[in-house]
Amino acid sequence: MRVNPKPAVVVLLLASTCALAEAQTATNPQFLTYEQAEPVLRAQAANLPGELGGTGLPSAEKWAMWERQEDARIRARLERGQEDTLTNLLRFGVTFTKEYRIDDAYLVKYGQSSLVDAFADKRADDLIRAMAAGSRNEGIAHMRAFLEKKGFSFQTREDQKKIKTYLLGNLARMRDEMARYVRETQEGSRFQLFQDRGISLDTNLWPDFMIDQHLMNMMEKGLLRPGAVRRVAVVGPGLDFANKEMGSDFYPRQTIQPFAVLDSLIRLGLCDPAAVELYTMDISSEVNFHIERARRNAARGRAYVVQLPWDIAARMTPEYRKSFVEYWEKLGASIGEPIAPISVPEAAAATTQTRAVKIRPEIVRRLKELDVNIVFQHAAMGTQEGFDMIIGTNIFIYFGELEQSLACLNMALMLNPGGYILSNDKLPISAADGLADSLESRRVVARDPDRIEYMFTYVYRH
Repeated sequence: MRVNPKPAVVVLLLASTCALAEAQTATNPQFLTYEQAEPVLRAQAANLPGELGGTGLPSAEKWAMWERQEDARIRARLERGQEDTLTNLLRFGVTFTKEYRIDDAYLVKYGQSSLVDAFADKRADDLIRAMAAGSRNEGIAHMRAFLEKKGFSFQTREDQKKIKTYLLGNLARMRDEMARYVRETQEGSRFQLFQDRGISLDTNLWPDFMIDQHLMNMMEKGLLRPGAVRRVAVVGPGLDFANKEMGSDFYPRQTIQPFAVLDSLIRLGLCDPAAVELYTMDISSEVNFHIERARRNAARGRAYVVQLPWDIAARMTPEYRKSFVEYWEKLGASIGEPIAPISVPEAAAATTQTRAVKIRPEIVRRLKELDVNIVFQHAAMGTQEGFDMIIGTNIFIYFGELEQSLACLNMALMLNPGGYILSNDKLPISAADGLADSLESRRVVARDPDRIEYMFTYVYRH
């Protein structure tokens, strides 16, 4: 008589099988070797920093030392990015204050307008009060932990004055940086604007909308066929609770882009939902841990919920708004089901529309997180197939031309022949990386003055 295994044994066997399968498909990040980087170094000889030698190409030893030093420097920029997230929370948050938000028009007047200064002063007091009281808001609690890690204390009034000085100092820095970015955009360096800025995890829905529009454009031009995508990577997937536009802080920390990409690929018929693999690549341990936890929860049958707020007061052309709303209303339908969203606080209710989607566990299990610095590292594919598509939005803008060129090389090393890179930043591709321009999409977002969103495609033709 055959005896069925006990349920606990079955669970253990399944867990072991899943762990083995995961181990077999895992990819380890590897730094560029000197031999791999040399074509880019030759092509970028005029842009090489003094640390690499000044004249001629560096030695292999000097390259390896510089590469690892720069990797550490880039990762250290995450702390400044956290400061920017904290400043966005100060400017836009609605869970801890009823004061007016400090939008871009107000920000440029900070320090010159008593009205804006009063908004900022009261917002800082309210935010500090919420953090000191031990707010249960996940984002505010995270920001308190960030400040305490930097050595700040909430114990005394003097301690809190130091925090306020720090908060308002960062607000002034953001004001000055924004003014510089406006000047540099006018001078034509749009796609490298943030190379001296901290790397932030905040995001919003606009890039996801442009990816969706661009995928349809690629299909119309015959660049993508049904079922063409089996393995895709998202560089810098984002993790936000106070997004870059209006900083809504009423929802838990979440990542949206990996799921938005899967939703578009499935809805457009570009992948098999049961076979597609999506890898995320990020240098943030917070992002990687968040995705790992979501994936492990999904293995236990738990869904992942995303909140999808957007600012209806954003300046848009009628055509852009119509297309975006159509996208937003169906976002997530291919990978989950709509549920009641978190209520919008009164301070943001007039300008915020929101909805929420519960993503099916089997979709969440399609994700795999990798700690990869795309400038200097790539996933070692070994005998595995490469990626059919690599997507990076609002990522390469944080780097200069040399770093962008190295990132292109790393992505080319991971692509299948004929695979694509999608980015909303124009990249300095060259013969050194085997990439070629393929397709550009653009949409006029707003008029007076015009604001245009781009999506670029590069194909690997090695």
